[in-house]
Amino acid sequence: MTEKAKLNLNRVPIPKQAPEVRKRNFDEVALGYTNEQSLEEASRCIVCKKPGCKDGCPVNVEIPEFIKAMGAGDMPEAVRILKNKNSLPGICGRVCPQETQCEMTCNLAKKGGPIAIGRLERYVADWERVHPEVMEQQKERIIFNDKKVAVIGSGPAGLTCAADLAKLGYRVTIFEALHVAGGVLMYGIPEFRLPKVIVQGEVGYVKSLGAEIKINHVIGKIATVDELLENGFDAVFLAPGAGAPMFLDIPGENLSGIYSANEFLTRTNLMKAYRFPEYDTPIQVGRRVAVFGAGNVAMDASRCALRLGAEEVYIIYRRSKAEMPARLEERENAEEEGVIFKLLTNPSKFLGDERGRVKAVELHEMALGEPDASGRPRPVRKPGSEFIMEIDIAIPALGTRPNPIIPSTTEGLELTKWGTVLTDEATGRTSKDRVWCGGDMATGAATVISAMGAGRRAATDIDARLRNSN
Repeated sequence: MTEKAKLNLNRVPIPKQAPEVRKRNFDEVALGYTNEQSLEEASRCIVCKKPGCKDGCPVNVEIPEFIKAMGAGDMPEAVRILKNKNSLPGICGRVCPQETQCEMTCNLAKKGGPIAIGRLERYVADWERVHPEVMEQQKERIIFNDKKVAVIGSGPAGLTCAADLAKLGYRVTIFEALHVAGGVLMYGIPEFRLPKVIVQGEVGYVKSLGAEIKINHVIGKIATVDELLENGFDAVFLAPGAGAPMFLDIPGENLSGIYSANEFLTRTNLMKAYRFPEYDTPIQVGRRVAVFGAGNVAMDASRCALRLGAEEVYIIYRRSKAEMPARLEERENAEEEGVIFKLLTNPSKFLGDERGRVKAVELHEMALGEPDASGRPRPVRKPGSEFIMEIDIAIPALGTRPNPIIPSTTEGLELTKWGTVLTDEATGRTSKDRVWCGGDMATGAATVISAMGAGRRAATDIDARLRNSN
C-alpha cells in the first residue's frame, strides 16, 4: 500500500444549520461534531515525529497529544492537555483562523487535507462544559504569593494573561470597562458564531483560578495606570483592545442611519437588539443594507443585518474576492445566507433625505493596479463610473484603533505612529517600567488567538520579572 493510500485526507465535515433556516435566527451556525464524528476525525492524525501543527499555534497547544487522548477515549486527559496551554478552548475552537495557523502547518496539509484541529478543540471544550466535575477533580491547589498584578481588559489577551498568572500564584485583578466581562468576545462576535454562554463559561474558569474581575471600571478615569502601580500593584498588563472605530471619511457620513460596525455589533450582541422588545435596544435595518469592508467584522455585520430582517445586504469592497481579508469559512457562510458581494466598488459620498437620514450612497467602480505597501493590488478608480444605490442603513467596517484614554493618562508610555502602544513583541514590555501590553492595543485589530499568544508571552515575562525582584 502506498503512503498516499494510507493517509485519510478527507476531513469530516461539521454539521451546520441550513442557510435558509439559520439566516433568520441567531442560533449557532456550526453544530459541532458528534462523538462518532470526533473520533473519526481524530483517527486521521498520524502523530508525526515532527508535528508541524505545534509550530503554527500561537499559544503552543500540545495538539497531537490531546488528539491522541481523544482517540483513545480518554476525554479527561484530552481536557487536561488542552487547558494546560489554552485557557479559552471553547472560544478558540470556534473563532480562531486555524486554516492559517495550526492546520496550515499540519503535515497532512501538504497532501491536501489537514486535521480539523479547531473542530476537535471545540469538541473537547464542549465536552468539558457538560462535565464540570472533570476540571474540578483535575484542579491543582494554587499557593498564592504576595505579588499583585492588574490586567486592564477582559478580552482574549487579558483573560489569558490573568489565567496564566493566577496559575503561577499571583493575585490578579482584571479591570473591565463594560458591564460584563469578555471584551470583544461579548460585544464584537455574534451569537451565531460564538454563543455568549461559551464566553461566560471561559470567564468563569479564569475566575475559578482566583482572578478577581471588576466591571464598570474605566482605567484612565476611575484610576490611572500610575495610580494602580502606586497603590499596591506590582505590574500592569494593558489589554483593553482597540475599540475606537475607523470611518470612510467621505461626505454625508454623519447622516442618521450610518453605524460604525462596532456600534452595530455592540447593539446587536452585547445589548441584545436581536431580542427586541425583550431587550430595549431596537435597530431598524430597513430593506437594504450596505456594509463597507470585507474582513470578518464586515461578514459579522452583514449576517447580523440579514437576521434582523433586511431583505438585501451588500458587502461593498474596493478590491476583488481574492484580496478579501475575511476567513474563507465566514465568506462562504455569508454567501450561502444571501449576502451580495459588490466587488471592485467604492463609495464617494452618502446622500440624505429631508430628515437628515441616509437614503443612498454614490459608488464608483474600481480596477486593480500595481501592488501597494500591503502587497495587494492597488484599487484605482475608473473615471466616469459613478452610480447611485439606494440604501436604508450603512455600516462602515474598516477596522479599529486603540482608544486614547489610557495612553493620554499614562506618562512615559510610548506609542507607534498608528496610535498603538510600542511593545516588545517577544515579551510584551512597554517603554514604561512594570507595564506590559498585548492584543489589539499593541498590534491593532487582529485575531483572538494572536491576542491570547501575547497574553501568554506577557505573563511569562511578568513572572520572570517579579520573581527576580524578590
